[in-house]
Amino acid sequence: MERKNAWKAYTEDDLKKLEALSDGYKDYLFHGKTEREGTNYIIREAEKAGYLSLEEVIRKGEKLKAGDKIYVNNMGKSVALFHMGEEPLEKGINILGAHLDSPRLDVKQNPLYEKSDLAYLDTHYYGGIKKYQWVTLPLAIHGVVAKTDGTVVDVVIGEDETDPVFCVTDILIHLAQDQMAKTAAKAVEGEALDLLIASRPLVFPEKAESADPEGETGKSETDKNEKDKSENDKKDPVKKQVLALLKEKYDITEEDFISAELEIVPAGKPRDMGLDRSMVLAYGQDDKVCAYTSLVAQLRQDQLKRTACTLLVDKEEIGSVGATGMHSRFFENAVAELLYLAGDENPLALRRCLANSCMLSSDVNAGYDPLYASCFEEKNASFLGRGVVFTKFTGARGKSGSNDANAEYIARLRGIMEKNGVQYQTAELGKVDVGGGGTIAYILSQYGMEVIDCGVAVLNMHAPWEVTSKADIYEMEKSYEVFLQEMTGAK
Repeated sequence: MERKNAWKAYTEDDLKKLEALSDGYKDYLFHGKTEREGTNYIIREAEKAGYLSLEEVIRKGEKLKAGDKIYVNNMGKSVALFHMGEEPLEKGINILGAHLDSPRLDVKQNPLYEKSDLAYLDTHYYGGIKKYQWVTLPLAIHGVVAKTDGTVVDVVIGEDETDPVFCVTDILIHLAQDQMAKTAAKAVEGEALDLLIASRPLVFPEKAESADPEGETGKSETDKNEKDKSENDKKDPVKKQVLALLKEKYDITEEDFISAELEIVPAGKPRDMGLDRSMVLAYGQDDKVCAYTSLVAQLRQDQLKRTACTLLVDKEEIGSVGATGMHSRFFENAVAELLYLAGDENPLALRRCLANSCMLSSDVNAGYDPLYASCFEEKNASFLGRGVVFTKFTGARGKSGSNDANAEYIARLRGIMEKNGVQYQTAELGKVDVGGGGTIAYILSQYGMEVIDCGVAVLNMHAPWEVTSKADIYEMEKSYEVFLQEMTGAK
């Protein structure tokens, strides 16, 4: 059952739409490198399309009706968009669910230090990475600094062409004999992923000293204290230069790092890849490729029978934990609010709504790489250019930790995709017992709804720069549109 290459069937009109979608996607990737930036971008686009915040809808005190558009912002790091359909919410929702976070380096709470006339930021890596891939790259700092006066300072350094960039250093090959003898997992240690940020010391003006015939013993205690203070002020001059620059540009102090969330990501814009420009090379495509196409599909909806939802969450790369991850009650609470605003106060309505819902857990699959063919079982692998990927189950070894979609649900999805000419393929995530992975699918399936993973094939997954096919992105967006429009509940 080998699937055909999607490029072979495209018309000139398809190619124009494909490139337009790709251009929008690259813009999103550049301006949404972190979960906060992604959430802000999505809300801006939703508001342009007529979406109102849940808080505004509650304030107005109006009942929800078919056609209404609402978004729910969760702490600026996750967001849910709802387009109300004609059917009561109790009959279920069609949900696209993706995540906004990606592997990266996070700055620690007490990070700034100087050593050997160099200033560094201490980091803690986030998500599953190959640590050796993050050295010697141009890196940027993105995030926020929250101050005790209630203000929040946005920080982005390294993306403008006039900005400086940063890097994690590595030992030169001439001195790397011991390093090269280590396994890849140990070649670069986590505590060695500190970011080099400065090397220029702050210059202190020298004070002219007056003649003192009595010598040191003749000086007062106050004079000695002043000298000690002066000498102390001159310690760590490179670090002090950094702090002076931060104070000047952002009005922040070293203490403000305690309440900062600063993320280290690859610097630079997404690029077309290949002589034929058929691919996208960019940071964070897992899972921003699914987040963006879900957003586009959601915003293109008009009249709907069933309510459509795009759910974009945080913390998937570390287990979907915390108040902004999928394990939180954020989504459940949002649906409860919608039911109330729609006039349904039945205490069972929320449970019925979630159980009757259908979901595409929009997440990526490991693209088949012929240079690493031994990791894949070729008949059940995903390939770049062959369309959107349905992954019946994820997990590891004996499907441990997996959602495993029902055959009946897959059959209904096949019917919708084939009716609408969507190119799709099916895949597992590598050979049995080689590895595995997980998504948010199993979390939503606990409500009793139908869920399957649906995304695109990615090369270099979790590396600083990942590769996707424009054809797959195009087919995925089409699949999301028809899912929101045509999927019906079977219960």
